[in-house]
Amino acid sequence: MGQRVRRLLAVLVSTRTTPLVADCALVTARAVLALLFIYHGGRRLFGWFGGIGLDASADYFAHTVGLRPGLLFALLSGVIELFGGIALAFGFFARLAGAAIFGDMMIAIVTVTWANGINATGGQAGYELNLALGVLALMIAFFGAGRFSVDALLERRLLRS
Repeated sequence: MGQRVRRLLAVLVSTRTTPLVADCALVTARAVLALLFIYHGGRRLFGWFGGIGLDASADYFAHTVGLRPGLLFALLSGVIELFGGIALAFGFFARLAGAAIFGDMMIAIVTVTWANGINATGGQAGYELNLALGVLALMIAFFGAGRFSVDALLERRLLRS
């Protein structure tokens, strides 16, 4: 096997990631999650983007999902999604936001999509998307926001003092 082929294989199977690549991956994950959760939180809380708003969300939580009081759970979910998404966008308390979004997605799986299976058909959503988004948010909770974030700026300032 030639030297070039071995180097290429070594790169493909490497378990080491350069810091710049890791930080770029974290920015990308944060941006995608931020977009999705700001969208869904805005729909739930304010009816933005053609959403149903807080009152209808509260009714759904109470009567369809069985989470009572519906207004409390709709508000909690909307706040986690909207403000968690904003926090991820800026990388501000990103570990906390990632953990909260993970919890929000696990509750969605347990209460709404679990009974439909992982990849439901016939118009019912399965839990595959909730699981993927939740685990991606959990990765941010584990790894933090990366150096391109408000968290990194705050950390540098706190360690300087």
